[in-house]
Amino acid sequence: MKAVPKVNKEGLYLEDTLVDDTFSGIVPFYSNMQQGILDVLTTTENVTQPDGEVPNEPETNISGYIIGIPVTPGLFRPRFDLAAWNAYESAVSAAQDSFQQALSKWHALPEEQRGDMPVLESPTQPILWVEGLTPEEIEELTRPQPIEPNEMDRLGSEMVTRELEALELRQQNEAQGAQIVGLELRLLSLENS
Repeated sequence: MKAVPKVNKEGLYLEDTLVDDTFSGIVPFYSNMQQGILDVLTTTENVTQPDGEVPNEPETNISGYIIGIPVTPGLFRPRFDLAAWNAYESAVSAAQDSFQQALSKWHALPEEQRGDMPVLESPTQPILWVEGLTPEEIEELTRPQPIEPNEMDRLGSEMVTRELEALELRQQNEAQGAQIVGLELRLLSLENS
């Protein structure tokens, strides 16, 4: 088993899903448009239909696709280019048809006139995974966000503030103590004189 991307109808990446190791290409997945599908299936199995009529099948809609091509790394919101894939598949089919025609013509010629055997020239696969976000959306995502402090940061900041306040009060106390000592010394010198 391997994980492959699952995309919505617009090609935007949804999630990974597990598939067989041999899976490749692209296949649709469907959503059931009718609620209670099990009830519908069990009741229509036992109902006799008029001649030539088939029981009503539950309606299904394509919900997206399972993609056998890995997502290109580095995309913010990967989007599979379904139009490019369809064009590529058409080009591959056309190249194979052209090769088969050339090969048939080559085989139809006598051996002495054949020349080199035709070679299948497959088109180069385009880049199929593209960025699903606009440049503005990417800029918004990558812009540095203001960091809100957590409880530990807030408490640490308060503690530093309190320590600075305590240091300032100590310096004021020392300055007042020095003033008091200076006043006492002057008072003593005045009494002695």
